[in-house]
Amino acid sequence: MFILDAHLDLSMNAMEWNRDLTWSVESIRASEKGMTDKPDRGKNTVSFDALRKGNIGICVATQIARYVKLGNNLPGWKSAHQAWAQTQGQLAWYRAMEDAGELSQITTKNQFNDHLNRWNEDKVHTPIGYILSLEGADSIINMDYLHKSYEDGLRAIGPAHYGPGTYAFGTDSIGGIGRKGKELLKEIQKLKLILDATHLCDQSFWETMEVYQGPIWASHNNCRKFVNHNRQFSDEQIKELIDRKAVIGMALDAWMMVPNWIRGKSTPESTGVSLEHTIQNIDHICQLSGNALHVGIGTDLDGGFGLEQSPKDIDTIADLQKIPSMLEKRGYTNEDIINIMHGNFVRFLQLHLPD
Repeated sequence: MFILDAHLDLSMNAMEWNRDLTWSVESIRASEKGMTDKPDRGKNTVSFDALRKGNIGICVATQIARYVKLGNNLPGWKSAHQAWAQTQGQLAWYRAMEDAGELSQITTKNQFNDHLNRWNEDKVHTPIGYILSLEGADSIINMDYLHKSYEDGLRAIGPAHYGPGTYAFGTDSIGGIGRKGKELLKEIQKLKLILDATHLCDQSFWETMEVYQGPIWASHNNCRKFVNHNRQFSDEQIKELIDRKAVIGMALDAWMMVPNWIRGKSTPESTGVSLEHTIQNIDHICQLSGNALHVGIGTDLDGGFGLEQSPKDIDTIADLQKIPSMLEKRGYTNEDIINIMHGNFVRFLQLHLPD
């Protein structure tokens, strides 16, 4: 089945992890043998080849660069200008992959529909389509830079990532959106960008809901009902997103799927984390909405973690093809499964991408 993955950190893997995604997953793993600088070395799950094998013909691909102010101990850049420059290096990589015939950027409705048709006709020779998203807005120095990004094809943006940000507070922090956040939201709405609610802390989430009226999704999020942590959405937040006709992509980071995960100690085997937990999250959102129209796939695979922190029944991203039969066993209809695997995000993008 065709799959649209709403969140992949492709350029981060290329530019910070130094992975050549034109290689196979197995070749990348072999090249990282013995490396210890990151916990996921030799345990990657994503490459262009694996995306093709999984029939993942379109993804939402990110730029990401955190600006850390004095006193913030999270990893990141010391100025917004440095963070901007990092995102521009990532953009240059996407452009190089377009030149190489590996990727094709999608910025309009027509391009989106054309790509779907081309992929269905010839999966082998059609580049993988990508829609550019910015995860965390700290690199937007001022609104002129947001307009520059829009001209470069940016179509979705999340105001925050982890910790306190320039425009909003993110995961594991507490605070509101403030004047700068409201200015950013106003400009996002004017440009008709898609707002990504992922990573907003509770206060910033609800303050955003008060002032923002444009298109909104959550590219990679799960349910707080199963893992009681601020990174997940409460039922009230999920219902708010449903009311706004949003789609929520299911993330495959293990600590978001099973409770009491201890980084560096817990393993997929010791916790039993599997794609059944993804089905559990999908089903919960469907029960809250009363239909299968507000949930999709947004894996975040290789988003700073690998096999050591992924479902035990995932070896590469191609294993997402296990999900349809699991949904069928849960009683989901073929129409429901199509909607979950791609249909909901496809319709959302057909509605909200510019003409």
